[in-house]
This record gives sequence, C-alpha cells and structure tokens, in this order.
Amino acid sequence: MNKIVLLLATMLLTLSCTNKSNSTIPAGDTDLTQYVNPFIGTAFTGHTFPGATYPLGMMQPGPETGNFSWEYCSGYFYDDERINGFSQNRLNGTGCVDLGDLLMQPFAGEKRDDLSSRFDKSTEKASPGYYAVELAENNVQVEITTTPHVAFHRYTFAKGKPAHVLADFQSGLVWQKERLYTHVLDNAVTFEDDRTITGHTRRTEWVERTYYFVIEFDKPIRSSEKLAQQDPREKAPRYILDFDLGDDTTLNMKIAMSTTGIEGAKANLAAEAYGKDFDKVHREAKNEWNRTLSRVQVYGTQDEKTNFYTSLYHLYIQPSNIADVDGRYVGPNEEITQSPTGNYYSTLSQWDTFRAAFPMYTIFSPEIVSDLVNSMSDFSEQQGHLPIWALMGKETYTMIGNHSIPMIVDAYLKGFTGFNPEKMYQEIKKSITESTHAKTNWDIYDQYGYYPYDLIKAESVSRTLECGFDDYCAALMARKLGKTEDYAFFMKRSEYYKNLYDVETRAMRPKDSNGNWLSPFDPYALAHADSSVGGHYTEGNALQYTWHVMQDIPGLIELMGGKEQTGEVLDYLFNTTQETTGKLSDVTGLIGQYAHGNEPSHHVAYLYNYLDRPGETQRLVRQITTDFYRNKPDGLIGNDDCGQMSAWYLFSAMGFYPMNPVSGELVFGAPQLPKVTLQLADGKSFTMEARSLSAENMYVDKIEWNGQPYDQKFITYADIMGGGTLVFHMTDVAR
Repeated sequence: MNKIVLLLATMLLTLSCTNKSNSTIPAGDTDLTQYVNPFIGTAFTGHTFPGATYPLGMMQPGPETGNFSWEYCSGYFYDDERINGFSQNRLNGTGCVDLGDLLMQPFAGEKRDDLSSRFDKSTEKASPGYYAVELAENNVQVEITTTPHVAFHRYTFAKGKPAHVLADFQSGLVWQKERLYTHVLDNAVTFEDDRTITGHTRRTEWVERTYYFVIEFDKPIRSSEKLAQQDPREKAPRYILDFDLGDDTTLNMKIAMSTTGIEGAKANLAAEAYGKDFDKVHREAKNEWNRTLSRVQVYGTQDEKTNFYTSLYHLYIQPSNIADVDGRYVGPNEEITQSPTGNYYSTLSQWDTFRAAFPMYTIFSPEIVSDLVNSMSDFSEQQGHLPIWALMGKETYTMIGNHSIPMIVDAYLKGFTGFNPEKMYQEIKKSITESTHAKTNWDIYDQYGYYPYDLIKAESVSRTLECGFDDYCAALMARKLGKTEDYAFFMKRSEYYKNLYDVETRAMRPKDSNGNWLSPFDPYALAHADSSVGGHYTEGNALQYTWHVMQDIPGLIELMGGKEQTGEVLDYLFNTTQETTGKLSDVTGLIGQYAHGNEPSHHVAYLYNYLDRPGETQRLVRQITTDFYRNKPDGLIGNDDCGQMSAWYLFSAMGFYPMNPVSGELVFGAPQLPKVTLQLADGKSFTMEARSLSAENMYVDKIEWNGQPYDQKFITYADIMGGGTLVFHMTDVAR
C-alpha cells in the first residue's frame, strides 16, 4: 500500500513538473483577472460599465450615475461624482439606452429627498465579478457580485445609524429625461413576507419587454414607506425599506430575474443562490472568469496584458443567455418557449459583432457557437426573420442589413454541426427575399440592382452595400448545399455594389431610380437615419463606406482601375486633412477620414495587403492599437459595441484579422505582443511569437509557420484550430 502511495506521489510530482515546464502561463499569472480593468471605456464614448458580471450572464448589477440620454447608454460615466443607486442589468458599450432595471440605493441615518450620494474614487473597486464603493453621504460600503441570473448586494452601514434601502421600481435607463415617467407601462409589487419582495414590470424604451423579479433580504424588513409620486405618469412605486440590524452592520440582498414569470425568478434564485453567501458567489464568478480568460495566455507588459485581457473580458459580457435555469425563455412571440439546449442567447449586436467578435467566438469558445446559431433560428421562427439587433429576446430593428446571416454561414462553413443547415438556410433565404419588415424592400433592390435614394429615403448606399455582403454569404451556403440556382441569384446580388461606384468621384455615390447620381454630392457628409442627420449612409460618409465590399476586394480594385489607382484613393482616406461635414457621436477615432470608433472602417487598414503594400497595414495597426486602446477610462475611442471594438484589438494584437468574416482567412497585419498562446479543443494549442518586436520594429520581415517559411497573405481558421506555431520576425523597415 505504501509503495502504491509513493508511486502515485512520484507520478503526480513528475506530472506537475512537466506541466510547469511546458506551461505557456508566465509565472504568477494564474489569476488572470488581475489584468482586467473594467473601468476601460467608461469615459469618453466607450459606454462600458464597471459593474459585476458573469460570462454570458443575464445579470450585470452595478452603479448608476445617470439614467437618460446617449451619454448614459450603460448608466455610468466615469467622470461623474455621484451615484444614484445600483441597478441590475446593463448594455455593454452600445449606442442605445435600455435596461438599468430595479434601482436599489442603501443609506444610513436620516431620510432625505435626494438619496444619491457623493463618492470618493479611491474607494471604487472593480474586477471581473465584483464591484465595491463607499457612499460618502449615505454612510454605506457597497459590494456587488453576481451569478448568471442572481445579483448579490452586500451593504455595510455605519454603526449606530438606522439602515435603509430605497427600492425604485420606476427607474430604468431612457433616452430623454421626461421619459423617466412614461417608460414603465405596467408594474406589480408584492411583499410576500418580511424578507421577500416579488413582482414584474412591463416597460418600453428600445424594445417593449416584461421582466419578473424576486428580491430576498437576509434581515427582516421592519417597515416600508411608499413615497409620493414624482410625476402623475408614474406606473411603478418607490419604497424606502427600513431594517433593524441589531448589533450587525451588514445587510445582504439577492435579486433574481426572469423573462418567464415570478416562479422562473424564484427557480433561478433557488438554483444559483441557495446555501451561498456573498463571498462564495464572488469566488465562483472570479473562477469562471479565470476559466474564460485562461483560454489565452499573453506575454507582454502590464499595460499590454491589461488591454488584451480587458478586451477579452468585454467580449464575454454578452451575448446574454436569457433562458431560466430550466431552459425556458420568452422570445419575440411573447410566449414561454423551451430551449432544447437549455440556452437562449440575445443581445448579439449583429451589425457590429459579425465582423470580428463572432469569428473570435468560433476560435475561443466553439462550444457556444451552435447555441448562438440555434438561438437565431428560434428567434426567426417566432419573428418571421432572423434577428437584426435583438435585445432581451425582442427585435430593435436597429441598424441595417441582416448580419445574423454571416454569423450562421461562418459557423456552417467552419464545420459546426450542432444545428440543421437546411433549416438555417431557409431562414436565411426568407430573411433576404421576403419583405417582412420596413427595412427590406427587396422588390426595389432587385428591380434596380441597388436602393435608389429617391425611393429609399435613408441609408440607400449603406443598405445596398451591406445587403450585398449578406447576399454573398447566402450564396456560399447555397453552393455548399448544392442549390445552384440560389447560388447564382445571390452571387449576382452580391455584385450590386458595382452599380453605385462613381468613377468620377471614385466613391460609392447615391443614385436615383432614373440612374442619375446625387448632385451636389459631398463625400465628407456624415449621415445616419436613426438621428436627425438623415442621409444616404449609416453612421458614416462616402469616403468610409466606399470600402464596404469585404466580399470582393479584387472586384473593387478592378472597379477602381487597378492597385495603383485604388492605393491613391485609400491613401487619401487616411491622409486627408479635411474635416467631416457635420458631426456624429459614433464617428470617432479619425485618421484622416478613417473612423476606427465605428465598425464600417474596421477592415479598411488591412486593404493595403491586397495592394502589395503590407507595410502600410502594419504601420496603421501599430498606430491604431497604440492610440485607440489604452489602459485608461477613456482608453476606447468609440462604443465597444458588445465586444466588437475589443475583438478588433484581440485579433490585431495577435497579428491578423478576419477582413472577410466568412472566408475562413485571417489577413496578416503585424503583432503587437511578443507571444500569445491559445488553448484549443482536444488539447491542442496555437502560439504566435513576434521575435524582435519593439517600438521601432513594427514591421514584419518574414513569417514562419511550424518552422517553415510562409509567404501567404493570411492564415486560415483551419490552420489555427489544428494547432501550431506562427512566428513573425520583426524589423524597423517596411517590406
């Protein structure tokens, strides 16, 4: 027996030493959450938030410093000096206002009209799964953590002072301040006992939705005071809850939410919170974040690691699995539906995330990809078309095109099998051939081969270009499924972009139904139909959108007259000093007229590779990563948009980018980190090394793949997932 024990101990010691010698995790980096700074992007226009999160969870409880206007899309702005309270869910980095449900604000001592509190920034702490702050005027230390469906609050009150909590069921993030009293359509609140409150709220803002909740305290509510209405239009109450803590100073609160009903919220609470205290939940959230982050090991400086791991963190705040623990959810048909997989993902921000975030999931988290596709399929069956920009299971109809399609096709072409390809193809075809909502107009699209600006009053050019990419994706799936006629039909559509290219201005220019170009024409004029600006482009101008032909770069180059002429136009984009005509809050991060703060520009720096000028791509990637991704609250140059801005950085820092997101090709740029290792399925790993990388050595001299010279412009998804080592040899001279 002793010999067996000794043998086992020797084997374990040997295995431990072997693992350490082969480990790609630098010494001391077992806790990767130390490199996540949730405050990155909470200033300027990043619209991120520092609250507690769980990977792909439904709940994101955290501080609220404002609840109306575009500045408060996430409910929090770093420069603010007061906290209104703590709400239970958020949108990460978007440009629209919603969520911010169930505001809670603790305070000690005397009651007063304004219960917001000043706070000292030095007391504010945030890390994955945790947030803490001291409310100076309220005499309370607040700590927050979360499970996927349950927010945990721990309040420590000043000793010897009465303990209270403001429970504001009317609160929520809204566009305009006056709407604070009109966004709640219906509400019910029930005090089930002296420790439990349940209810529901039906509200409208970006979408109309209903959420159900259960709130549970670990101390009895001694009394409750219903406050007078602030406005006669209010539909939900505000209460001040009083607690007798005795000799204790701590009050714990758990809030569970559900889309299906109060019983669903109670089931979520029981499954995820029973027998757990705050510290245990915090540890579990932190451990889950470490499991997520540890799929990648990064070498570099403290700031480099922080930028990378914070980007990875932002990538996994959403999409959100809004299904209850039993797999039930409410989707667009407003009926309770059972998910066959137990998961139902929403908040995909497709217009943004199809470009790089979704391709990143196929590498880092292949286990969720089929569920994401099936969630889109379930949505389409209920709504009549694939989701465009779904929030909490409902359609917002925000932005243009239907970029669920490239996500589905990307998954299919990469070999994911957890969904029915024929069924998904039929949902794709229906979504881009049947006019199921106001932004389709396929009869006009097919009649003219573009959207004429006199018939389609808004975003005519952008809609033509973005629908063309969706058509291209549909064509690829049709071809693989053997649907020859459909392939020809959609591939022809994918070339409609050629009908809007104007040789004279060398830009994608609006054209009317008679074939006449818009005149006068200002390629610098910004446009966006969802604002008072209007116009023919979507959050951009002609200079930026001319390059939105990700499916056919060789065709675009030919259309422009060849590589030299294309290079002249591209150089002008990056080097012009003329300012935009008009201003848009989403168009930021300008290099010339290239706007990194908004997604239509994200692939453009990589175009130089197709012009045989890779050094320009490499120089621009260095400039963008250095100037627009910083370890500071204002370190993001634009909305993070549910992880797309972060995904651009993740790919680009590793030295490549999915310029055509469904091609399976990752076009080379230049790495910004000395070494990155991805832990893949089946025990495989992919390692990127950048040898001689430095501030001066930003250019790529040569590339090796598994020890052999490599002269392609890209590496493939299949190569990466098969494992191997990609080595960039860096130099200070552009090749």
